[in-house]
Amino acid sequence: MSSPIISGTIQACVLSATSNIIAQFLTAYRNDKSFVTDFKPIFQFVLYTILSTPPNMMWQYFLESSFPSTYASPSKSAIDAASKSNEAELDREEKTHEITEERLSIRNLIIKVILDQTISASANTLMFSLAFAGFNRMGYADAWAEARSQYWGLMLAGWKLWPLVSLVGFSVVKSVEGRNLLGSLAGLGWGVYLSLTMGGQTEVKEL
Repeated sequence: MSSPIISGTIQACVLSATSNIIAQFLTAYRNDKSFVTDFKPIFQFVLYTILSTPPNMMWQYFLESSFPSTYASPSKSAIDAASKSNEAELDREEKTHEITEERLSIRNLIIKVILDQTISASANTLMFSLAFAGFNRMGYADAWAEARSQYWGLMLAGWKLWPLVSLVGFSVVKSVEGRNLLGSLAGLGWGVYLSLTMGGQTEVKEL
């Protein structure tokens, strides 16, 4: 496993544990109880993060290699020099790598956001529900029924947050590692929501 994936997974685990602790604190505060850390759900969320982060990062690498965020285009100064037949200026810009500039591919941006919010979101939602059903020692039939019952609630809740995160990540953040950090930071709040949901403290449809 590559170093960026390992470091990204560790980073995500720290934020996942943090989000669960925050959720436990909020639950205790809301119920007017003293806060006592329950390490079982923290362990479960960290374990799930260890399992889910590497394939998600590899998915991001696949998207970027298949649909690059940017493409090379002649720079404005190069176009101006070419229109004036200024060979000296064109040679200078070629040597200084100023003859082209990177531009955002709107087409690829849209494709990546759509794929990320359909295929990836669907897979992650099912994987999350099935994993926690397994953590709670449910049989396959019960786990699948649980995943199906939670599916659209979690998907609809996620679409209120993750499309914007994907849009910003794919359009502004250049590296997959940077996008993973952005996703992990956004996931801090999302993780609190999921922690409360899996703890039975709130309904999925409330977000």
